Amino acid sequence: MSQDFYRLSILPYAGIIIKICRAYTHTQEDFEDYYQEVCLQIWRSKDNFKKESEWATWVYRIALNVCLTLVKKKRITTESYDTNTLTPSQQNDYSSSNKEAIDALYTAIKKLSAIDRAVIILYLEEKSYQEIAQIMGTNPTNIGVRINRIKKRLKNILL
Repeated sequence: MSQDFYRLSILPYAGIIIKICRAYTHTQEDFEDYYQEVCLQIWRSKDNFKKESEWATWVYRIALNVCLTLVKKKRITTESYDTNTLTPSQQNDYSSSNKEAIDALYTAIKKLSAIDRAVIILYLEEKSYQEIAQIMGTNPTNIGVRINRIKKRLKNILL
């Protein structure tokens, strides 16, 4: 993978890739493996991108598919995720005064099904129902209903 490809085609989307990988992993080692695999798969599939959607949608879809595939291959145990082992650049994303709330939210998200995790991560990224539906391969109405149900489940988990 060339540095230019990484810098121009992956790095601008690193934030969402990190969030998706974090939602599906419990250890720093797994997180790093998932992140690396997502980047590799984006690079491998770049020639298959037919520009029928935006590049960002393609990246989201690959990241979600890779994480879902890896979760299926490796039935992850329910260890706690240690944000203290994140790299310095990753820690900046989570070093706000809301660190405890963010950790609690990710813990609750990890209790959801794999598909619901994907939907809520995209929703938290402020993607529209239409964009989420396109990434997930469904329709916006289904996404709206699913998000409302997920919010209720998360509220119950967090309370």
